This record gives sequence, structure tokens and C-alpha cells, in this order.
Amino acid sequence: MELIEIGRIVRSHGLTGRVKVLSYLESPETLHDISGLFIGRSVQEAVFLPLVAVQAGKDFFILQLGGVDDRDAAERLRGSSVWISSEKIVKLPDGEYYWSEIIGLQVLTEEDQILGRIEAVFPTGSNDVYVCRGGGREIMLPAIEEVVRKIDTDRGVMVVRLLKGLIES
Repeated sequence: MELIEIGRIVRSHGLTGRVKVLSYLESPETLHDISGLFIGRSVQEAVFLPLVAVQAGKDFFILQLGGVDDRDAAERLRGSSVWISSEKIVKLPDGEYYWSEIIGLQVLTEEDQILGRIEAVFPTGSNDVYVCRGGGREIMLPAIEEVVRKIDTDRGVMVVRLLKGLIES
């Protein structure tokens, strides 16, 4: 079973074991009608916990998980990632991707110069930023049409146009 990372636990919330999660989801509707989530510091360590309740916010959600009954138990989960089975994920429209589909892509310029691989993604409010590392450097690529020219998840490649200021010569 493939797991998709949908958020990271940033802190406990209240005294009854709830956790606040920084959301990587476009829509919290994904969390409706699921029985549980996988929680852990890595996908290999992730354990399934029943989902008791969910409360959605703008860029976060609050979870009540089965077996997490007090603030101390919730605090121990701080920094853990939250995963969902890929079968439960809503199919995105063409041209939209989950972060897990982006991370690991090889990055090429339009001239076929290899820049590295996408190692992380983070939201900025207006658009995501892809962190490309390779050749001893790190390039922050804004996820905008002018920069990201093509994404081919089948081939594992992202083609980019480097605008002035994105990379030092």
C-alpha cells in the first residue's frame, strides 16, 4: 500500500489528546469518511491510528486520534508526519500534483541541463516553492507557469525555465 503525506503535526491542541496538523491538502474534504491515518517520523515507522474526529481550518486541521488520550501523548507526536492511503486520495485535475508526486523528480532546464532533484516542497501562500538540490547547490523554484514548464511523473522529470535571479552564475 502506498502512503501519501498530507501534513505534519506541529503541536498538541487542548488537554484531551488532540493534535494540530499543518495541512498539505488542497481541501480537508479528503479526511471525511476515512477510518484512520498513519502517523510517524518516517513512512517506514508510521502506524495506523483510528480517526475519532477532525476539525478543519484554513491551513491546518485538528485531529483526535484513537489511543491519544491526553496532552502528553499528543506532545509525543509533535514533528510526526501524517499519511493517508493513496486509495483514499481524491484524483486531482490535470496539471495539479500532490507533493509526494513532485518530491524526487529530476529537474532539467529546457536545454536539458540537469539541475538536481526536488527534495522538498513548501507553501508560501501565493504558490508552492520546490527545493531543488544537486551539484552542490540549492535552487528555490517557485511553482509558477513561467518557471515550471512541464512535469512528467511517468518519466520522473520536471522541466524548468530559470528566470533571472533564480540561480547564481
